[in-house]
Amino acid sequence: MTAIDAAQPVRDITAHPPGLGARKFKDSAFIIWGIVATIIGLGTLVTLVGDLVHDGGHRLTLAFFSSFPSSEPAQAGILSAWVGSLLVIFTTALVAIPIGILAGLYLEEYAPKNPVTSAIEIAVNNLAGVPSILFGLMAVGIFVQFLGNPNRWFSFLPEGIREGGAHLFGQSILTAGITLSLLILPVIIVATREAVRGVPQEIRHAALAVGATKWQSTQHHVLPYALPGVVTGVIIGVSRALGETAPLIMIGGLTFVAFLPITRPGDATFETIGVLDEYGAAVDPTATETVHITHDGVVVLPDFTERAVQAGQTLDLPHGSTVQSTADWGDAIASWNPGHWLGQEFTVMPIQMFNWTSRPQAEFLELAAAAGIVLLAITLLMNGTAIYLRYRLRKSIKW
Repeated sequence: MTAIDAAQPVRDITAHPPGLGARKFKDSAFIIWGIVATIIGLGTLVTLVGDLVHDGGHRLTLAFFSSFPSSEPAQAGILSAWVGSLLVIFTTALVAIPIGILAGLYLEEYAPKNPVTSAIEIAVNNLAGVPSILFGLMAVGIFVQFLGNPNRWFSFLPEGIREGGAHLFGQSILTAGITLSLLILPVIIVATREAVRGVPQEIRHAALAVGATKWQSTQHHVLPYALPGVVTGVIIGVSRALGETAPLIMIGGLTFVAFLPITRPGDATFETIGVLDEYGAAVDPTATETVHITHDGVVVLPDFTERAVQAGQTLDLPHGSTVQSTADWGDAIASWNPGHWLGQEFTVMPIQMFNWTSRPQAEFLELAAAAGIVLLAITLLMNGTAIYLRYRLRKSIKW
């Protein structure tokens, strides 16, 4: 041993490094906090589901799914609500999924890096945090007041085109689908970009090195590897749209619908007598209006009482009444016509639940709880499907 070695202190390798106890404490505290947070989250979910099942579980019968809403709790169901939700979500997915995926792919793979692209990226990220009711306000102005009133704004167009626009837009399923698609587009775009960004650059370089074009590299290599993240973002976005209420109420989603939008024209016609005249002025609420009934159905009076009506009758009804025909379920299935149901008025399950919770009878709260169970089950099923598909698709990737 030299003099220099003797002068240096000998390090005890068995001694604990400084600060080890504090780091272990922080690690243990983080684990405990994670366990507590998980228990709180699961406990809240179990409590919510348990309360819904306790209040509305006994209402989940076949008649509940196959009956129209009614002022009598024992006869009320969610037929028009779940059919309307299905059609609105189908329209939403049909519009949002291709546009969102292609937009995200373009912004990440093809768009040049310049101030315009940066501004678009900032706008997309900001739209993801915009309250949903603002999308409803936008839809009222564009789709209901503007495109839904072609005789006022597009009088120069042929009458057939104007009639088609008035049928498709306004307070319709198409308007609801486009509105919700705009709501979830930022979610799908951001999820697509993040999934594409996660694909290693070496895969792109290898494809280009063997002579593949940019699109061939994207189609055969980038998209398959990014697919798990894209599918997850799409399903989460659609499941969010399923539970939205505010924008649909803004564009005129009905709270009481006793018809199916998928029936043929004439099988389920309806007309609403409003409390405003055609110029938007208030009318005498005690006044009545003579209505000629063209189809068998039901009249819902302003106090939510109902009475059956038959074709050919002429009635004097108070303002605020609704005349709706009942549709045969078999005819509805056999008469699938997108050109018809896209322009129909509608209701969805969250709106139907909102209507029931505003009623004073306790039985309607049970019906709302039963509808909540159905909506929660669909949401959990969609999220579970997203997790499963992500796992399966990732497992099939060969790096």
